[in-house]
Amino acid sequence: MTDILTERRGHLGLITLNRPKALNALTTQMCRGMLYALLEWRDDPAVRQVAITGAGERGLCAGGDIVAIYRDILDRDGSTEEFWRIEYQLNVLIDEYPKPFVALMDGIVLGGGIGVSAHGSHRIVTETSRCAMPEVGIGFFPDVGGTHLLAKGAKAAGRLAALTGMRFHAADTIALGLADDYVAQASLPQLLTELETLEADQVITRFTSTAEQGILDEDWVQAFAEPSIPAILAALDACADAQASFVSKALRAACPSSVRLVDDLLASAGKNLREDLRREFRVAVNRLDDPDFAEGIRAAVIDKDRNPQWHERVGNLTREQRTARHFAPLPGAELNFALLEQGLREKSGR
Repeated sequence: MTDILTERRGHLGLITLNRPKALNALTTQMCRGMLYALLEWRDDPAVRQVAITGAGERGLCAGGDIVAIYRDILDRDGSTEEFWRIEYQLNVLIDEYPKPFVALMDGIVLGGGIGVSAHGSHRIVTETSRCAMPEVGIGFFPDVGGTHLLAKGAKAAGRLAALTGMRFHAADTIALGLADDYVAQASLPQLLTELETLEADQVITRFTSTAEQGILDEDWVQAFAEPSIPAILAALDACADAQASFVSKALRAACPSSVRLVDDLLASAGKNLREDLRREFRVAVNRLDDPDFAEGIRAAVIDKDRNPQWHERVGNLTREQRTARHFAPLPGAELNFALLEQGLREKSGR
């Protein structure tokens, strides 16, 4: 069984992520396969639009394969850097795609799943959607252009999502700027069928309805507009609100070194996706050397004790120095976007 299915249905190019037992977690080969399919369809006049969906009933995609990343942190064979290099180029291709890109963000959509959907032109959520960038919980940060997406919208809401890793329902996912339209889950099969012959805008308009109200318009969310993490926590603690208390606990439980890193990344992001991904790639590769990343994965999916022991200090580095070293250049190994121009030649061996 292949982990990704690509097929032509009339005028629609359809991608199905096909690892349902792993909640369609992404691998290098899956990202490469998507990239090549999109490049072929980009230049095929018979394909008018594309769509992405996930196999199984649980959701579109739970993100990258973090067990594989953990193994690479231990032996450093370069596989994670290669995965990110291809994945981030795929994110750019989706963002710049010249044809409608319809993402069915049904069920669970986390991390890398956001990367293969939220950069699209037509992003659909349903009543079962649970969307998040949860990386601060494993000692990482919202990558795949996550800092770009979350910095583009309202500052308070974007920081809330990035700093806590909260999962959001449909209305809040739209409010965050990660999705566009709400469609009932039961309508998705018919929507896909109509995309085979009709234009995306025409089809989606027929099925769109209004999602139930979310939480992002509540007053306590504005605590995340405060200038510092301590100020955010103080503002949350001053709210007489159960949800604010829950969020305060989530922020305190997040990896402290990740929280500081994320706040710095958000301050610089939101203007140009390619530049933001170059920055994210540099930070991600350097993060492999920070002990909090391995510890976060260990606690979440290796030992599953849910009790990470975060490192207050690394060597003799101050907090500021520890954060700053993530932005250090990668001589001869910076992210470029060569596959977007050379991908088809590479695939054919020319």
